[in-house]
Amino acid sequence: MTGSSTMMAMVYNGPGEKSWTSVPKPMISKATDAIVKITKTTICGTDLHILKGDVPAVTPGRILGHEGVGIVEEVGDGVSNFKKGDKVIISCVTSCGKCEYCKQQMYSHCEDGGWILGHLVDGTQAEYVRIPHADNSLYHIPDGTDEEALVMLSDILPTGLEIGVLNGEVSPGDTVAIVGAGPIGMAALLTAQFYSPSRIIMVDLDQSRLDTAMKFGATETINSDTANVVDTIMASTKDGVDVAIEAVGVPATFDICQNIVRPGGRIANVGVHGKSVDFQLQKLWIQNITLRTGLVNTNTTPMLLKTVESKKVQPEQLVTHRFSFDQFMQAYEVFGNAAREKAMKVIINND
Repeated sequence: MTGSSTMMAMVYNGPGEKSWTSVPKPMISKATDAIVKITKTTICGTDLHILKGDVPAVTPGRILGHEGVGIVEEVGDGVSNFKKGDKVIISCVTSCGKCEYCKQQMYSHCEDGGWILGHLVDGTQAEYVRIPHADNSLYHIPDGTDEEALVMLSDILPTGLEIGVLNGEVSPGDTVAIVGAGPIGMAALLTAQFYSPSRIIMVDLDQSRLDTAMKFGATETINSDTANVVDTIMASTKDGVDVAIEAVGVPATFDICQNIVRPGGRIANVGVHGKSVDFQLQKLWIQNITLRTGLVNTNTTPMLLKTVESKKVQPEQLVTHRFSFDQFMQAYEVFGNAAREKAMKVIINND
């Protein structure tokens, strides 16, 4: 890499504290590393959880972010699939490709990776990022593909699909309730439609998000600010929903899910929980339900890339706000007040 030895980055300084500041540029430290110049990135709900102090493994001084697209700047001697100048999608999950978990496609539990970007190593909310195990943790960008759509393939689209839809075993004819109409809930909504459920009920406090969900394919919505969600769903189904997808990460939304799932149904927990929930096992043990949790593996990313290329799914619809890198603090302000700002996903461009 040439030029300045510093760059601008969004740095976590402890709970409630962050700064857009100058830091040293990353350097190749292992032969399997690549350095990527970020062209577009975004902010995730998980970043907000980190800033609240919900993820204590993130220590002060860490560069935030685990999503983005960019251009390869430099590769280590052990990288064979990528070269300088390649346009790439950065996976939020780092995969060595060789360990026991990677061989099971459980990349989230990679013994030398997993979710480390913006968590255990410096992340993507910066001008440059070091990507460990680059051969298995980057994806080539096809010519002519909408790069804003591809930012959604770093994390939220595979998360909604894998941890919500696939863990929930959404099947043709199912009634599905998605509790939480934020970016992850919307990603679950977009990808649930691959499997032709008969009903998709979207639940949220924010009417503008519910209106958006109807445009994206929800069959009905419930505003939990004005209606009793459990009573409404139980009155409109025989005995509950086949699949309840929890997409917020607070006790109240988990409680809704465990009270609306039918016997033999599935709860798929996608939300990031910062504290324990009241799990009503004394009622549910007899109901033959399945409860699945998970951290995204990103093993569906190649398939999702094809669906984005073919326009079968258009995740760029989720982008509501765009900023430049020098507006990064403003982007956090908008995303952190999503209801007030009517924000879904923000794109920050490094032009």
